[in-house]
Amino acid sequence: MTAFTAKDYSELIGMPGFSEALLNNHFTLYQGYVKNSNALDEQLMQMRKDGKGSEPAFAELKRRFGWEFNGMRLHELYFENLGGNQPINQDGRLASRLHQDFGSYDEWVQDFKSVGAMRGIGWAILYQDAHSGKLMNCWINEHDVGHPACCVPILVMDVFEHAFMTDYGLKRADYINSFFQNIEWTKAEERMQM
Repeated sequence: MTAFTAKDYSELIGMPGFSEALLNNHFTLYQGYVKNSNALDEQLMQMRKDGKGSEPAFAELKRRFGWEFNGMRLHELYFENLGGNQPINQDGRLASRLHQDFGSYDEWVQDFKSVGAMRGIGWAILYQDAHSGKLMNCWINEHDVGHPACCVPILVMDVFEHAFMTDYGLKRADYINSFFQNIEWTKAEERMQM
């Protein structure tokens, strides 16, 4: 069995608008998702070997694995689309598609920020439908629930409290503005399927 390995995102330390304390706490939380994904994967494999795949405990661990695994992957996507200091390439594929699907880049920004500012905890994610190529902003409440089928995450913003409260308290809009100042647009564009 190949274990999941936590990635090192320490190069983000020093990023404007994100304190070292906030980032280190966030990295530790992410590492917990990696650790728990590995632990659950091992437990589930052992239960299968022991013929316990039809027991309620197996079902509950399987459900929990989805939470931990998606928590791990969503944080990786989030950290990897941070660290940039350049605006979106207005002549690039992503900007062109945002214009096509939202009317303009600015209209997309307004919509994405509105999704991120919604009350509650979760994620604001720009997805691309793998069938039509259409881009859409979605709110994801829990890591393992509500992801649109056949869609690829293009830009991921964590809006759980741990992502901003250390630095911004309840001023989520200020955090979202800092997020936008640090997007690594080339990474987001690389994720596009069409």
